[in-house]
Amino acid sequence: MNKPTEKLYTFQFWLLCLSSVLFLASFNMIIPDLPDFLTTLGGQDYKGWIIALFTLAALISRPFSGKMADTVGRVPVMVIGTGVCIVCGLLYPVMITISGFFILRFVHGFSTGFKPTGTTAYLADIVPVARRGEAMGVLGMAGGIGMAGGPALGGYISNNFGMNVLFYTSSITALLSLLTIISMKETLADRQPFRLKDLKFSGSDVLEPRVAGPAIVMLLTVYSFGMILTIVPDYCKLLGMENKGLFFSAFVVASVAIRFIAGKASDKFGRIRVLQVGCILLALGLLYLGIAENKTDLYIAAVIYGFAVGINSPTIFAWTIDLSLEKFRARAIATMFIAMELGIGLGALISAWIYRNDTTKFALAYHSGVILAVIAIVYLFFLNRRQKG
Repeated sequence: MNKPTEKLYTFQFWLLCLSSVLFLASFNMIIPDLPDFLTTLGGQDYKGWIIALFTLAALISRPFSGKMADTVGRVPVMVIGTGVCIVCGLLYPVMITISGFFILRFVHGFSTGFKPTGTTAYLADIVPVARRGEAMGVLGMAGGIGMAGGPALGGYISNNFGMNVLFYTSSITALLSLLTIISMKETLADRQPFRLKDLKFSGSDVLEPRVAGPAIVMLLTVYSFGMILTIVPDYCKLLGMENKGLFFSAFVVASVAIRFIAGKASDKFGRIRVLQVGCILLALGLLYLGIAENKTDLYIAAVIYGFAVGINSPTIFAWTIDLSLEKFRARAIATMFIAMELGIGLGALISAWIYRNDTTKFALAYHSGVILAVIAIVYLFFLNRRQKG
């Protein structure tokens, strides 16, 4: 394993950030318009599966991507994930049946099963140990630019040029990310050529028990993200927000604004204490979302929720790396991502089941996210007490 330098802001670090901006913009720009797109295909009753199938594929691919990142290399894993985005963006316009759409959504999910795993392992290789939280915060800020700009740009393109142009733009953006990645230096020193047996894995390749704490908190907190991706587009339409991507942009801008501070705070005050603050804000943001009455309320809820995500995300990533063994770092990261995909998928399915296209059920769906956020707060409280004891 290459040793990280004492310098954080290297050229390779900024290339990694740029690849994340473009990659996250690529698939996030289409998300707010997918429920309406599925409705035009006659699949309005299956909106929960838009995110659930995507995250299921990502979950399935995590053990493979984690093992490959620890053997074949970080860069090849990032290339695979980005390549999937390029291909899927080109195929959406021709997959115009409900079954074809969902097959493509499943395939598209493999992109997030590979790219973020390779990205996080690469980051851990090149940054100083004492500044991991800060590094994750900066990388999160970069990714947040893509997550914020993507939906806003996507909403503008779909409203003015149509869905096909949106899909092609998504593919082009992923191509730019790929060009960035292939110019990066591999950080895994002891690389091995890919072998078919690398596709076989045991239970130890799937879950790294050392990072159970971060994985549990991740699952509990990202449930709400799957819920928001699934039902907030309809909620925005109900409250008069024509460009649904603006809600997502608002919460991601808030997330970006606080990530750097949150990352440094977790380096100084500890991961668990910072996560407790993030989970409290998460519960408050979802409660406010449930009582929103207009576009202004939507923006306020988005900002509160964004602050929560901006605090939780880099802190959980840094905590995961803290607890992982160097030789199994990618496996630990994959474990955390498995928890993330499971939480997002459950949030998408359960919220869609609660909502059932009945606008009176929005608040009830949001409250299910509040309950899990409170459970996360209690869990962190006991973890903190156990560490002090």
